[in-house]
Amino acid sequence: MADIEEAQLQKQEEEHLDVLTKSGQKTGVSKPRGHVHRDGDYHRAVHVWIFAESTQQLLLQRRALCKDSWPDLWDISSAGHISAGDSSLETARRELEEELGVTLPKDAFELIFVFLQECVINDGKYINNEYNDVYLVTTIDPIPLEAFTLQEAEVSAVKYISYGEYKLLLAKGDSEYVPYDVDGQYGQLFDIIEKRYKENTVARSLSLQKQLSRYAPISLSAELTGLTDSDKDTLAYVVKAAMVMDEIFYLQSWYSNPVLRDWLKEHAGTSELNKLKWSYYLINKSPWSCLDEDEAFLTTADSAIRLLSEENGKVNNWRGLEYRAAFPMSKPPGANFYPPDMDKMEFEIWKDSLKKDQQKEATGFFTVIKRHSESILNSHPHGNKTSATHDLYIVPYSEEYKALLTKAADLLHKAGNTTNSPSLKRLLHSKADAFLSNDYYDSDIAWMELVC
Repeated sequence: MADIEEAQLQKQEEEHLDVLTKSGQKTGVSKPRGHVHRDGDYHRAVHVWIFAESTQQLLLQRRALCKDSWPDLWDISSAGHISAGDSSLETARRELEEELGVTLPKDAFELIFVFLQECVINDGKYINNEYNDVYLVTTIDPIPLEAFTLQEAEVSAVKYISYGEYKLLLAKGDSEYVPYDVDGQYGQLFDIIEKRYKENTVARSLSLQKQLSRYAPISLSAELTGLTDSDKDTLAYVVKAAMVMDEIFYLQSWYSNPVLRDWLKEHAGTSELNKLKWSYYLINKSPWSCLDEDEAFLTTADSAIRLLSEENGKVNNWRGLEYRAAFPMSKPPGANFYPPDMDKMEFEIWKDSLKKDQQKEATGFFTVIKRHSESILNSHPHGNKTSATHDLYIVPYSEEYKALLTKAADLLHKAGNTTNSPSLKRLLHSKADAFLSNDYYDSDIAWMELVC
């Protein structure tokens, strides 16, 4: 026990946290974790809840006896501070792996709300002014308790409890549980779960029908009688290339969007409600309604079930960990072009550190921004944090969508070979080349020459 307590103290001194303003903005200053809680500085942390859909239960952990806050009490499935320079989502993934031994991909994590906790404990020695990014991981069945590997310095036990019972225990202030105000901000957790799983199917179908009724079906046709056979061949190749580009659009909306699309399509015939979900998804090409300020008309409870079969080796006769591919309730302003947990200050600080030509790429139309830490976690779940000066980096479209753009480029080259129009031929070939080089200047000139 003494060794664990010593390790905890050492961690507090070594771990630095970003200091925030009272409104939650970064100040550009970082301090040791212990000093942050001593001085009452605002900072950030993550809460990760594991929710089992089939049993309607939340996973709780009992905090280790050596913890400096709320020792030996039942609490969130997994939680931890966001260290200075680290991102929210990668911290959530890392904390879950470190504390419980569960490694999940990023599409398992749904950011459901941000909760500000302001409290003073330990006779005034521990001041907690903490912005918590609250994530929900939805599994189909409870993860077997023997599948967890507990971090001794953080967690002493885990258990499942129905979310309704847990809410009642918090409401009455049970002394065995870390207190949360279920009538305040934290009540959102229970409200979200209840709405998803107790909503009337008929009412939801009527709501989707009403949303669909705002659109009028229109038939579009094209006059092809004046086209030569080579023109028709060219057009066919261009249409096929456009269908490939559609796939990129789905990816650019959200990283789990194609998985959601395929799931909805597969299950569209199983019920009237699922048919309506699929019909409205086809219009919006995402789970967010364009006519409703991009509010979600679906929830993660409607999403695809994914299986992590590699987890089944932990427990005999266990099929593996099944979870819902998550997406946020509001459309992310940066879509899938930027990390979902990147804020403006982080981007600006990183951009200012780049050379001028790199700054142009970072703010250009044909690049996406990614995180080194995500790449490290994806390839080495148990590995160390990134040693890079900045976590963000640039990826050209030609690399990010290489497989799809290569396919589209091949189709455009075929289209260029079949057309008899010199200007169209130049446009198609130059656009195909641009897909692979990420340099669109020549193709833009070719487009202007074609239309002028």
